[in-house]
Amino acid sequence: MEMRDTDRALVQAATAVAKLRCRSPHHTVASAARTTDGRVFTGVNVQHASGGACAELVVIGTAATQGVTALETIVTVADRGREVSVPCGDCRQVLHDYFPALRVIVGPVDDLRVVPLAELPAEAERGTPG
Repeated sequence: MEMRDTDRALVQAATAVAKLRCRSPHHTVASAARTTDGRVFTGVNVQHASGGACAELVVIGTAATQGVTALETIVTVADRGREVSVPCGDCRQVLHDYFPALRVIVGPVDDLRVVPLAELPAEAERGTPG
């Protein structure tokens, strides 16, 4: 799928959060998701010795607090916004269970593309948790 202006804006939103909030070992990844009506929700991962929550799951929870039941597109960035990451296997399962038609922005920063969640490359099945 081709990147739309709203997709580029979503990448910018996640990147801005990553640059501002991902400055410690507790928060290293940011995610942004857009609803079909254009609302954007952002979040960062929460790392702790006892485990943690990926940025994608934080975004889902944040959106849910505002009554959102459908997300259209999601992107996750790492390295303070210099790298776009794919959701880890656990997050993919949650995203698929809640939003099977979700679009995911992936690829190198200079060549981003949008793919359906179900078509994410297999090598990312068990990636670093975001």
